Amino acid sequence: MEIKGVIFDFNGTLFFDTHLHNQAWDVFLKKHSLALTHEEKNFKIHGKNNAEIMSNLFSKDLSEDDIKTLSIEKEDIYQSLCLKEKMELAPGVLDFLEYLDKNNIPFTIATASDLYNLQFYFEHLELKKYFDLNQIVYSNGKIKSKPHPEIFLKAMDVLNIDASETLIFEDSTSGILAAENSRAKKIIIVDSANNDYSKWNYDVITSFKEIDTSIFKK
Repeated sequence: MEIKGVIFDFNGTLFFDTHLHNQAWDVFLKKHSLALTHEEKNFKIHGKNNAEIMSNLFSKDLSEDDIKTLSIEKEDIYQSLCLKEKMELAPGVLDFLEYLDKNNIPFTIATASDLYNLQFYFEHLELKKYFDLNQIVYSNGKIKSKPHPEIFLKAMDVLNIDASETLIFEDSTSGILAAENSRAKKIIIVDSANNDYSKWNYDVITSFKEIDTSIFKK
């Protein structure tokens, strides 16, 4: 069966910002007398929602207000770092979105980011032309964190397509596992931080210009 719809992770996939998140986490963790190695960030942070991250970092007994306060504290650090750089989508993304749009191939975003960051992205990146914020699946406090496939399954429902018709773009370990768990037909890994993906047998790209669009044809 052909690919009939596309789901994008966002951070580290459509927006190459892993280094900024790492910097922000380092500042945040130091403030709270904590520390994580680069490898620990890959497994404990990237691709997961803030509620799970904060609960794991501090205590399972954190209240919703505690989680919200800590999350905003970290994201304010992250957003300030973003604004110090030129904010732009990943190489080749805009041309690829144009291709999908012109060929009536539906697409959306499924991200562990919360609404606070999504609104920031819509303000500072070229998202409004291609994405409807109301059609994006994001961390709303109810969706299970990756590697659980729920976020991708909900995105498939938004696009009205089956897993056997879906292409997912991901970059994080937990995200790739979630994509596998969703039983998506095809997974493409976006290497935005020079990571080692050798244990997976998927196409790996560093630019969306590398995509072979014949995968969308019968």
